Amino acid sequence: MAEEKEIILTAIGMNALKTGLDYLKTTKRSEITEKIKTARGFGDLSENAEYDEAKNEQAEVESKINQLTQMLKYARAISDSEITDGVCCIGNTVEIIEVGEEDLEKYTFVSADEIEMYAILNADMDELLSVNSPVGKALLGHKVGETVEVTTPVCTIKFEIKNLYKYE
Repeated sequence: MAEEKEIILTAIGMNALKTGLDYLKTTKRSEITEKIKTARGFGDLSENAEYDEAKNEQAEVESKINQLTQMLKYARAISDSEITDGVCCIGNTVEIIEVGEEDLEKYTFVSADEIEMYAILNADMDELLSVNSPVGKALLGHKVGETVEVTTPVCTIKFEIKNLYKYE
């Protein structure tokens, strides 16, 4: 069997993984069990849309539980000592502004695995930035005050790093 890779998460990401997995295993499973029980009461299972829907939801939740359990097996939270102060890296939050614009944007650097975990949980990821994304790759290692050029398939954008601090 192939050796699994270590999954690096922020401390908040690790907590979200454990909490989300627990929710799916306990609350969500119970809810679906009740839905299936109720749907069975509607009669013939061969033409019972509610039953089919509940069974599909059950399969989806079990798949998510399996994925998250596998992630948790290899996951570890990045320690404070691994987060470099003042440098764009996993575990830090960056505030940037596109050169020529006025709106400040705020993102927290996370691993691609953490993005995947939040996607499985259907969680909000608006302020997360994968270190594997074009913007994440371009910003990595840079400091406050620096201007960074990001090349995307569509255009090139310049961002100025305005602030940087540990993700809390």
